[in-house]
Amino acid sequence: MTAYREPDFQDRRSAAAQARGEALARLKAKPPLDPNIVAEKVAREQKREADRLLRAAQKAEERAAQARIAAVTEADLKAARDARYAARKARKS
Repeated sequence: MTAYREPDFQDRRSAAAQARGEALARLKAKPPLDPNIVAEKVAREQKREADRLLRAAQKAEERAAQARIAAVTEADLKAARDARYAARKARKS
């Protein structure tokens, strides 16, 4: 019967390299992807992209509405104020 021999550095290094090789082989031997799962993933990505485009369109529409509101000039505001003033004067007299 042989006595227990503690592994030296070279033995540990070769065992670690062999373990890394086996782990890599397990990762490479992954089963192929299920076509249904791939189709669902593509559908999710397309929906995400459509949602992103919808949000961008909504932001652009909101900016356009704000620009229309900002287009009201000082002259328009003054004309409306003058009309209210004239109407009030007409009611009093």
